[in-house]
Amino acid sequence: MTQPTPRTDLVAPPEETVTDPSTTRPVLQARGLVKRYGGVTALSGADLELYPGEILAVIGDNGAGKSSLIKALSGAIVPDEGEILVDGAPVRLPTPIAAREAGIETVHQSLAVSPSLDIATNLFLGRELRRPGVLGSVFRMLDRARMRAEAARHLDDLGIMTIQNPNQAVETLSGGQRQAVAVARAAAFGHRVVIMDEPTAALGVRESRAVLDLILRVRDKGLPVILISHNMPHVFEIADRVHVQRLGRRAATLDPSGCSMSDAVAVMTGALDPAELPESALAPGAVR
Repeated sequence: MTQPTPRTDLVAPPEETVTDPSTTRPVLQARGLVKRYGGVTALSGADLELYPGEILAVIGDNGAGKSSLIKALSGAIVPDEGEILVDGAPVRLPTPIAAREAGIETVHQSLAVSPSLDIATNLFLGRELRRPGVLGSVFRMLDRARMRAEAARHLDDLGIMTIQNPNQAVETLSGGQRQAVAVARAAAFGHRVVIMDEPTAALGVRESRAVLDLILRVRDKGLPVILISHNMPHVFEIADRVHVQRLGRRAATLDPSGCSMSDAVAVMTGALDPAELPESALAPGAVR
């Protein structure tokens, strides 16, 4: 059977992938973000850089400001101070729709899928394809056949072999398969960045393995990924760099190949000053 030709307009070309962030402009950058909720400061001058072709893990204890940082990058909240840059240019992200238009797609922990709808409809939810001509422009009829074909192509492009039928209702899928649908939607429409919030939190060992492999495939196709996770073995297995968030700001950016999980946890909790770490433990270009 002839395989469908993968679409090349949905992701950055693989040749943009780099291994040395110190010589490359970030795809997504946050500078000095501040967010206050009354007397509580959730972000206190938070910084972050995401480079082409990498998986950046964001870790932090409860109350460290990870959620607020990710919400600011995904358009869910507007910071009181600071700026966000996409490809070096300042952008304003007042809504999640604005973030999507900037090429930033987010896979939330709740997945934001509609269980009663089929896979193809979920992939195009809010971005439905209309039939050509007057049927689509006047009568607003959906092009369901095209959406099914496109959904099958996206799933195949990411190597998601456990889902064979795009007409299948999402409520009939396992937890890992639902996560795969959400990731496929993000990879299909996010042409600059994919943010994943605790993608393996509610999954078993086998399904977690499948989701981690899926994240690696997304990265290998040219889309940089921000991964928020409490699972240190998962973080150290697939992350290229580890952003440690503490007390509303970045405490350190670590190289997982040069430090241990216990060191990362110690920095995260404040038990270890990043200045005490060897140079090999810090990611290239990291500031102590």
